[in-house]
Amino acid sequence: MPTLFRRTRARRANPDGRMSVMDHLRELRRRLILVVVIIALGGVLGWLFYTPILDFLKHPYCSVSPKYRYTPQGGGKCTLIYHGVLDGFTARLKISVIAGAVLTGPFWLYQIWAFITPGLRRNERKYTRWFITMSSLLFVSGMALAYVVLAKGLNVVLHAAGPGTQALLTVNDYISFVTLMLIVFGAAFELPLLVVMANLAGVLSGKLLKKSQRLGVFLIFLFAAVATPSTDPFTMCAMALPMVLLFEASVLFAVVHDKRKAQRKAADARLEQLDDDTPSHVESLPEPLESWSDTT
Repeated sequence: MPTLFRRTRARRANPDGRMSVMDHLRELRRRLILVVVIIALGGVLGWLFYTPILDFLKHPYCSVSPKYRYTPQGGGKCTLIYHGVLDGFTARLKISVIAGAVLTGPFWLYQIWAFITPGLRRNERKYTRWFITMSSLLFVSGMALAYVVLAKGLNVVLHAAGPGTQALLTVNDYISFVTLMLIVFGAAFELPLLVVMANLAGVLSGKLLKKSQRLGVFLIFLFAAVATPSTDPFTMCAMALPMVLLFEASVLFAVVHDKRKAQRKAADARLEQLDDDTPSHVESLPEPLESWSDTT
C-alpha cells in the first residue's frame, strides 16, 4: 500500500507525464519483456499449428511442375528435405517464431506504441496513428503480392535449369528464401509512405519529386533487380511496377500538398499586410432571416 500510494502521489505531482532517464529505461525494459513474452506465446501457437502453416508456405513450391521439383519414388507428393539431425527441429522452431510474430503483431506493436505515445503531442499522435496504420496496410499488401508471385517466380527459376534436372530444396533454405521474399516485398511497399512523410516534414518538395520522376522510376527498377531474392525478370517486374504506381501516387500527393500549403501562406501574407487603420468590409444591409424563421 505505501508503494502504491507513493506512485499515485508522484503521478499526481507530475501531470506532464515527464520521466527521468532511469524511469524511461525501466519502462523500455518492461515493454521489451512484454514484447518477448507476447512473441513467445505466439510462437507456442505457431508450434501447435505448425503443419497447416508449413503447408501454406509450401504451396508456391508445390505448384511447380513435378518434373522440376523433388518427388520421392516418382510420386506427385511435394516434399522438402533436411540433412542434419537437428535441422528439422530448427526449421519447426523458425517457422513457429515467425508465425508467432506475425499473428501477435498488433499486440507487440501496441507495446511499442504505448512506450512512444507519452512523449508525443496531440497532433503528433494523430500523424503517428495514421503512419502506423498505413505502414501496416502497405506491408501486408507487399507480403500478399510476394506470396502470389512466388509460385510464378519459382517456376521461372526452377525451369531455367532445363529438362532432366530436379530441385532438391532443404526446408531451412526454402523457409529462409520465402521469409526474405515476403520481408523484401513488404519493406519495398513502404516507399510511398516515406516519400509522403518526407514531404510533410518539408524535406522533399513536390517540385523536386516531379522533376526527378524518371530518375525515381529507374532507381525503383534497379532496387527491384537487386533486392528480389530470386533475381528473375518476372519477380523484378512484379515488385517494380506496383512500386512505380505507389511512387507516382506519392508524387501527386506531394504536388497537391505543396500547392495548398503555398495558397495558405499567400493568404496569411495578405492578412499580415492589412493596415490596422483600414476598416474591414461590412455589409450595409443584413441578410433577411426568412429561411431562419421558416425552420423555427
